Amino acid sequence: MGFKRFSILIIARTSLIMGNLILMSLLYTEPGYHAATLLCLIVLIMQSMELVRFVSRTNAELTRFLDAARYADFSQRFELTSLGSGFGELGAAFTDILERFRVSRAATEEELRHLKAVIEHVPVPLMSIGNSQEVTLWNNAARRLFGSNSVTRLDDLNRFGEEFGKQLSTFVAGEKKLIDFEIDGMELQLSIAATQLMLPGRQEVLLSLQDIQSELDSAQLQAWQELVRVLTHEIMNSITPVASLANTAVDLIEDAKQKVNHLPEIVEELNDANNAVSTVARRSEGLTKFVGSYRRLNKLPTPVKKRFPIQSLFEQVASLSAQQRKDKTLVLETTILPKDLDLTADSDLLVQVLLNLLQNAEHAVELVQQPKIQLHAFLNKRGRVVIEVSDNGTGIPEELVKKIFVPFYTTKRQGSGVGLALTRQVMLAHQGKVKVENADSVGCTFSLIF
Repeated sequence: MGFKRFSILIIARTSLIMGNLILMSLLYTEPGYHAATLLCLIVLIMQSMELVRFVSRTNAELTRFLDAARYADFSQRFELTSLGSGFGELGAAFTDILERFRVSRAATEEELRHLKAVIEHVPVPLMSIGNSQEVTLWNNAARRLFGSNSVTRLDDLNRFGEEFGKQLSTFVAGEKKLIDFEIDGMELQLSIAATQLMLPGRQEVLLSLQDIQSELDSAQLQAWQELVRVLTHEIMNSITPVASLANTAVDLIEDAKQKVNHLPEIVEELNDANNAVSTVARRSEGLTKFVGSYRRLNKLPTPVKKRFPIQSLFEQVASLSAQQRKDKTLVLETTILPKDLDLTADSDLLVQVLLNLLQNAEHAVELVQQPKIQLHAFLNKRGRVVIEVSDNGTGIPEELVKKIFVPFYTTKRQGSGVGLALTRQVMLAHQGKVKVENADSVGCTFSLIF
């Protein structure tokens, strides 16, 4: 209705101008009407100016409306009633259209924020590689994966190994690979899947990089625990009656010796039998204790985590270690950076772990002239607490580094192969990692990464 009124007003103004123009032409042809002709000319000029003003106001408001729509300026309002009849409806229409734009834009932005929040909180790192080899990290998990390292170009991935960057650059849609990845001293195994994204004017390869190392470690640990449970159960079921019967046989032989002590030949034979049966009894008891040590792998208590200063942990470990240490000349150094560094963990379990690592270090430096062991705690580049146990001993042969955490495996004659397996189990229970590295010169370092 407002637009119709606007058209009628334009037609009316135009008609008045045309009528005045005709009247002025007639008066101009008639002699003696010069004053009337001049008056008509003045009125014509005023009517033309009014028409231009009327149309310009409409154009100005239309331009303001289009600019508001173009730049998403939804604060504009169009109160045009003062401009004349018909402009009120026009202004209301402009205001309503902008309001609809605002509501639609707000809904789109809200959905976009929701999608971004979902992507940011996805636990799997997401990154994309564009046509120009630019790299985009899409969520917090991806940024945490690369830590403080800046990754914006494909070449930036070469610092994590040339093979790593090369393999990522050759991924095709639908492909899935397992890739080893090391960053800030942490070894990860990534399961990487690729998806092709078709965008206007460009293409991207979206990669999901899921760290499955902890899942693999947990699955391996569960398999070992199940194996140990079955083996210890079967061995104990078999060895217990053997030990019991052997001890009974020893007692029976002793009784028999007393009854036939007047028969030297029989007594000598009974002594031989007694020695044999006693050996069986001792070996059975030793085997029972040996198997019992492996049951500890299946009886690790759930960690009771509390926050405590690492300084107090080191003081407790140093005191207990000094009491158990055979070589009193051995030097134990402790450093903590920063000095007030705290840790949230089960301190009782960590004391046992550190004592076991210190005991291993003590064995490693037995033949060293100036033995030294270091306990060092610090924050790594990823903000994780790391506790290191280092020694200046003989180190570990490279071919054995990946075997020492396996249950039953030991390099010691009197070892059971349980200590380091328990260490690994304790760290997995804390969602952490344990690793060992040989030093460049002498000795090795065990690192507990929380």
